[in-house]
Amino acid sequence: MPHHKTALRLVAPVAVLALTLTACGGGGDTADAKSPETEKAKVFPSPEPASGGELETGESATGKVAEDPGEVTYDVVAQKVDVGTEAEAAKVVSEPDKVKGKVLAVAHVKYTHKNGPALTDGSDVHDGTTVFADGQRGSVLIGASDDAAGCEDPYDVESWKQGESHVFCETYVIPANAKSVEVHWSEEDGEPYIWKFPNA
Repeated sequence: MPHHKTALRLVAPVAVLALTLTACGGGGDTADAKSPETEKAKVFPSPEPASGGELETGESATGKVAEDPGEVTYDVVAQKVDVGTEAEAAKVVSEPDKVKGKVLAVAHVKYTHKNGPALTDGSDVHDGTTVFADGQRGSVLIGASDDAAGCEDPYDVESWKQGESHVFCETYVIPANAKSVEVHWSEEDGEPYIWKFPNA
């Protein structure tokens, strides 16, 4: 049950969420540049668009995540970002001097299970979410959004079937004077989808 309090429990002084953002391709380039398969790829490019890119507010991205029972396809959309005040940030961290000139940004992201097996023991879909301010990644605040209004704890979701949606939140510390806040989400090894929100 969500509580309407803004108290946050623990701060990480630097960004600690590690994502696997490896370059596309991988493996060695052993294919001959003039091979029939290479030539065919040039003439008939893959019909699947590359993942990632900027999206409009309210526009969803579709991506796959390797979950415990198998691969699941999700629709993902960043709904909003709640930006707090410097005073609020100072109240929720153990070392307030580390957040001088900074505020909390809570990204609300909706994930809809579109295809794949039902989940019975949590999900990893939120692991691909990060928050940036003016193009720079913020510092993640561990465990901060568990009690935020409208946010669910991803580890409390024990049953998730096709067609069902959940809203998980990520809290980051960003500069108070940032002009825009970006929510990034990506599949493993994929380019990020990006939603931009003005910080007015």
